[in-house]
Amino acid sequence: MKIGFDNDKYLKEQTAAIQQRLKKFNNKLYLEFGGKIIYDYHASRVLPGFHPNVKMELLKILKDKADIILCIYAGDIERRKVRADFGITYDVDAMKLIDDLRSWGIEVTAVVITRYKDQPAVNIFKNKLERRNIKVYTHKFTKGYPTDVDMIVSDEGYGANDYIQTSKPLVIVTGPGPGSGKLATCLSQMYHEYKRGINAGYAKFETFPIWNIPLKHTVNVAYESATADLKDFNMIDPFHLEAYGKTAINYNRDVEVFPVLKHILEKITGGDAMYKSPTDMGVNCAGFGIIDNEVTKEAAKQEIIRRYFRYKCEYVMGFVEKETIDRAELIMKEIDAKPEDRKTVLPAREASEKAEKDGKGNAGIFCGSAIELRDGSIVIGKNSSLLHSASSLVMNAIKQLAGIPDEIHLLSPKVIESIFNLEKNILGEKSVSLDMEETLIALSISATTNPTAQAAMEKLKEIRGCEIHMTHIPTPGDEAGLRRLGVNLTSDPNFSTNSLFVS
Repeated sequence: MKIGFDNDKYLKEQTAAIQQRLKKFNNKLYLEFGGKIIYDYHASRVLPGFHPNVKMELLKILKDKADIILCIYAGDIERRKVRADFGITYDVDAMKLIDDLRSWGIEVTAVVITRYKDQPAVNIFKNKLERRNIKVYTHKFTKGYPTDVDMIVSDEGYGANDYIQTSKPLVIVTGPGPGSGKLATCLSQMYHEYKRGINAGYAKFETFPIWNIPLKHTVNVAYESATADLKDFNMIDPFHLEAYGKTAINYNRDVEVFPVLKHILEKITGGDAMYKSPTDMGVNCAGFGIIDNEVTKEAAKQEIIRRYFRYKCEYVMGFVEKETIDRAELIMKEIDAKPEDRKTVLPAREASEKAEKDGKGNAGIFCGSAIELRDGSIVIGKNSSLLHSASSLVMNAIKQLAGIPDEIHLLSPKVIESIFNLEKNILGEKSVSLDMEETLIALSISATTNPTAQAAMEKLKEIRGCEIHMTHIPTPGDEAGLRRLGVNLTSDPNFSTNSLFVS
């Protein structure tokens, strides 16, 4: 993989910027953490060299100075919104984040459920946390927001929220996704701090869009693609241009809300608005870490194509509307990209056609898949009565990596027979071909008695980060197995079975 981003340089610059901003506000700063605080795979894909857990490295440096508040929007819990890269709901992701932070030696000070309306599903989530001794606060919709600033900045507005007690000079406010109520929580806390005579400050830390690269740089366009369902778009910050005569990039929601936010900050502080532009609010240094512009542009182009495929699949599954697809297509045209620019797309489709020609599919469905290995070579797989397409693909890939001839079987016939017997005769499953999770289990069992299978299994770690395309939407077992292998997966918007329910 070509590197286009210096992670160490970025970490150094970002740490210094946050510490400098902290000093500006008399050592009480509410820092809104945008994007993913951990496992930021979008950033690592569009900025090759960016470590997905670099924000955790940053927190390790700052943890003695920092409290952490975790926000989650009640509506996301109620409608079971899913984090796509993990396949888990936002409430589960919030609990996972608490566990992940603890594994880094960092405790969450409190969880805030925002725009709370006493929903039953939300109360269950609240009970789960409180019964594990985690402090939970509920904030209702702020009265008067966004137009009645006098109401917002009053005891009936922000004052109606419970004050969250913090002890450290830096308070990091984060959440599992956009719209989680991080900004409102920061401003609510500032209101309470000023009432207590503490002149607290506010700042925003997020990776994208990158303010000091061009508006139409592919990395910034990739952010628009990633948020096509939210209808976000990047723009030149007009407030920054007017105040300083310099071009800076921001996105529409921050620019649109800035006049109101500026007025709110003036009301809270008694006249000091703190900032002249939304870009001023940020402490974002990702642009300083880019060391190869062409590498990052190509990586971002590939991410835009991946997002396009994801939205196409989410549309047929009912998760997004047609306008999201239309926006993703417009972004593709803007950068002069097409689906086939992803190297694994055509080989996967050719594999599907070959499976159909050979008459080797499963229940009349012919699935093809392809992987691009680290050396640039392409390996294909197709489904059969024995294996799902994803399973066939991974078996073929590790055979090639281990130098094992194609005619040698890695899975023990006895192991496969035992699994088939369990699924068909005991569990009563309709289909008995092995999905990715089942194949990995079968491989690990076979490896105990077969040195060749053991040698192939060791090569699984070499496909982490590789690109895979499938002609059909993966089943839950395929998706879970491929996610654990750490590949970048896309698929055409076709279902791999005629059944409406797939367990």
